[in-house]
Amino acid sequence: MTDSYDVIVLGLGAMGSSTAYELSRRGLRVLGLDQYPPGHTHGSSHGDSRIIRELYYEGTLYVPLLQRAYELWEELERASGASLLRITGGVMLGVPDGHVVQGSRQTAKQLGLAYEDLSAAEIRKRFPAMDPPDNFEGVWDARGGYLRPEAAVAAYLELASRHGARFEIGQPAATWAPDGEGVTVTTGERRYRADRLVLAAGSWITRQVPDLHLPITIERQVLVWFDPASIPADAPDVFAVDRCPVFICEHRLGQSVYGFPRLTTGVKASIFHAGETIPDPDMCRRPADAAETRQLQEYLAVFLPTLRDAPVRATMTCVFTNTADGRFIIDRHPAYPQVIVCSPCSGHGFKFTSAVGEANADLVTGVRPHTDLSPFSLGRFAASAAGRDASRAVSIPAAPQS
Repeated sequence: MTDSYDVIVLGLGAMGSSTAYELSRRGLRVLGLDQYPPGHTHGSSHGDSRIIRELYYEGTLYVPLLQRAYELWEELERASGASLLRITGGVMLGVPDGHVVQGSRQTAKQLGLAYEDLSAAEIRKRFPAMDPPDNFEGVWDARGGYLRPEAAVAAYLELASRHGARFEIGQPAATWAPDGEGVTVTTGERRYRADRLVLAAGSWITRQVPDLHLPITIERQVLVWFDPASIPADAPDVFAVDRCPVFICEHRLGQSVYGFPRLTTGVKASIFHAGETIPDPDMCRRPADAAETRQLQEYLAVFLPTLRDAPVRATMTCVFTNTADGRFIIDRHPAYPQVIVCSPCSGHGFKFTSAVGEANADLVTGVRPHTDLSPFSLGRFAASAAGRDASRAVSIPAAPQS
């Protein structure tokens, strides 16, 4: 016997759970499948907190989707009654010619967004935890803050259930095949049929669409929580949420760390995009070692000196699923338009979760998306491959170096 649905969502992390919610509240019969329980630590939707920021140094093309995400996060909080988004402000700082500072400022100027330039002295005065070198500059993002990933996924799944969505958790890894104008999904001995399928499998996405030959790498990311003392010991906590914003610091050109104020576990921080490449998400080395923690502390000490020797409260790993150009994937499968391919998000996608779920639901239902999704199309990879082939056809060997 085969159970039938309007839509099957494969993968119930951030993007999958938000998609299930958006589809179910539009009245569709939704089935969500995942091999792991909600809140698991095998993917990219865990770890206590995620930064959200409006002055997007990665480029202006993300900002419309991001602004829609802010609206939908607030809607989700009202619908669920959960506290999911906290605005602390965000400071983007570092070397003045770096991408973090220059890109944030450029995005603000191009789109007319509010921002504030900060000198190193102004950063020290406003944020007592920080002591950047004199040559550092900063850009203040008043809309910066953090999201609670595990709570967000739980809220999406709970609300989707209220709207009639069904979930099968702990299923063996699923496979799918086109079935006329629909699809059939198989997990172990169970078979399901649906008119539409959304693939939101994160780092497992290449297993689901091997025919697309996506240029994707999987990167192990180390997260560390510290327990720094206040300065001086009897002073207010300089890392408290009302005194310390979220931050991203390009301490050396092309090298960045990011972090948060002190939350339940401590002050969380990580090195951005410096993890080892792994061949498969199920082969990720989970524990963080002492050398990795120490390297992070050395980088942080450039502008957060009290973290150099701060006790470590906890460590954790997650995975980044990186496309060749760092952009997301939100598109229909080129051969099977009844299949939506969503994510990977290249290590900066969680903040967009609410808007991506809506975008996926729009693609499923044929509604014009709220924002332009063309930058996240699958077609760009084919165009890039064609360009590389053409380049190879006319390439001229480089002259020998003297």
